[in-house]
Amino acid sequence: MKDLFEKLRMEQGPLAKYAHLPEDYFFFPKLEGDIGPRMKFNGKEVLNWSLNNYLGLANHPDVRKADAEATARFGLGSPMGARMMSGNSVHHLDLERQLAEFVEKQDAMLLNYGYQGVLSIIDALVDRKDIIVYDAESHASIIDGVRLHMGKRFVYAHNDMASLEKQLRRATKLANETGGGILLITEGVFGMSGQMGDLRGIAQLKAKYNFRLLVDDAHGFGTMGTTGAGVGQEQGVQSMIDLYFSTFAKSMASIGAFVAGDRNVLKYLRYTVRSQIYAKSLPMPLVIGALKRLELLKTNPQLRSDLKTIMLAVKNGLRERGFNVGDSHSPPTPVLFKGGVGEAANMAMDLRENYGIFCSVVIYPVVPKDVIMFRIIPTAVHSLSDVEETLQAFSILKSKLDEGFYRKEELVSVTRPA
Repeated sequence: MKDLFEKLRMEQGPLAKYAHLPEDYFFFPKLEGDIGPRMKFNGKEVLNWSLNNYLGLANHPDVRKADAEATARFGLGSPMGARMMSGNSVHHLDLERQLAEFVEKQDAMLLNYGYQGVLSIIDALVDRKDIIVYDAESHASIIDGVRLHMGKRFVYAHNDMASLEKQLRRATKLANETGGGILLITEGVFGMSGQMGDLRGIAQLKAKYNFRLLVDDAHGFGTMGTTGAGVGQEQGVQSMIDLYFSTFAKSMASIGAFVAGDRNVLKYLRYTVRSQIYAKSLPMPLVIGALKRLELLKTNPQLRSDLKTIMLAVKNGLRERGFNVGDSHSPPTPVLFKGGVGEAANMAMDLRENYGIFCSVVIYPVVPKDVIMFRIIPTAVHSLSDVEETLQAFSILKSKLDEGFYRKEELVSVTRPA
């Protein structure tokens, strides 16, 4: 018999040669200062492209004022208890009503967190007779919710409608045998690739197959569509989404989430979503702060316009310089290179230390072994000069990668400032 903890020991891998770096350099990095395009990392100012603060609301003066006043009035303890028992309020109800109206649904339910919310919604909707069909590149919260399912599940190739229809045929045959139903799960915007889910294609399949559609639109809510109601609105199929989910952690720059849909379905979920039944209600300052953020989403379309300006400048600028940004037509912008883990680490260090630019670097197993991905998150508060500075740095980075510069054993000596 082995010691359970033996398998938890971290082996020396391809990043071992960077072990001399501060522990929080690559993993759990600390960005300090006021949230915005310019922050401090490792004691130095960097141009930051790594925050999902899409509309710049994190430091919006009206938002800061609403958060501060609500905290001063209620503290973080109110309301006490789970929502079903003693944690309800008129503010919670008002936020739910406004969210439902905004995303064009009958009703909405507040959730404390996005990850827990998605997982628990899936758990509440299906039993062992039901079948889940889901996109292969779904977020971890969806994957983990699917893993909890005691019935059958089928995965379809990412955004591939032919593959989806094949799995729907299999699911339909099995559902006829078990007497269950089919839940199809996808995302509005896939956060790593920036691709939009083919919601229009999925909606068309509803005429042939009997399934219900759950869409995680965490990155699309507030950023996509004519009013910001998300990718369903962007593609003209919002009414075909049976359950619309989003988190407040992206365009709302806060904590919390919600799910919206038909009134009867939401009534059922209120009594069955375990992550809410057995958790304290969302604190009042977060609820009142979300009301202010939602107000700004509805009344200030310039925020989305500013975001779109920066988003297009980043994507078009990269494409014009020959970079591969995939099929991204939403804010998240991947910049793809060919190379290994060591080269990725060296490139990230060079970018941070010598060019003062911070963005997330993604390596295997999130992407294939020979792929390096830098993910740029444009926001409404970035400037066109920020974009130009970044484009120039990436052009130099690409030249150095092509010349083999990043295959060196050591690149930059990083020390913690005194």
